[in-house]
Amino acid sequence: MWEIRFHGRGGQGAVIGSEVLAHAFFLEGRFVQAFPAFGVERRGAPVLAFCRVDDHPIHLRSEIYTPDHVVVLDASLLTAVRVTQGLKPGGLVLINTPRDPGHFRPLIGPDHPILVVDAGAVAVEHRLGSRANPIVNTAILGAFAKASGLVRIESIEMAIAEHVPIKPEANRQAARAAYERTRSEKPWPPTGADSVKGANSGTALEAQS
Repeated sequence: MWEIRFHGRGGQGAVIGSEVLAHAFFLEGRFVQAFPAFGVERRGAPVLAFCRVDDHPIHLRSEIYTPDHVVVLDASLLTAVRVTQGLKPGGLVLINTPRDPGHFRPLIGPDHPILVVDAGAVAVEHRLGSRANPIVNTAILGAFAKASGLVRIESIEMAIAEHVPIKPEANRQAARAAYERTRSEKPWPPTGADSVKGANSGTALEAQS
């Protein structure tokens, strides 16, 4: 089983993002779950959403406490929330930010690969939300496809077409653009002892520290 935890703020689309990701995995023949943390989503307030994926029916119904990977839709959460809490050794942290990945190493610690994408800029380019409040969920999913190698970008695009009723083509293009712009701290995907399970996206990423 793979478990992915989304950290975002109300209004960024973290919950819809987890649902679209689950649908992409479903299109590839997996069993899936997607759900938010219990509570009221207020604009700007921290939000948690979860996605589970398995080759077998999923009977677990709890929130995700030990994720395989973490997706952060707002980099400011890194100083407000312990996004790596429970994250399994070697689990990647994907951050929406214009900064280079090495900038976040002191916050993330030594045990997790850091990958980044400026999903906010991608969203603005495709007129998703406003410049002040871009909707970054579909862009970050494209980056997750590249970073994790667990799901094909084509499945993300198809899931967006089927699951996102507003501006589906712009959202699809945003996912593809973010897929191409994802950056890593070290050459990616790694190989050998440092490899991450599922990191088989095929196209290596340039290291930018």
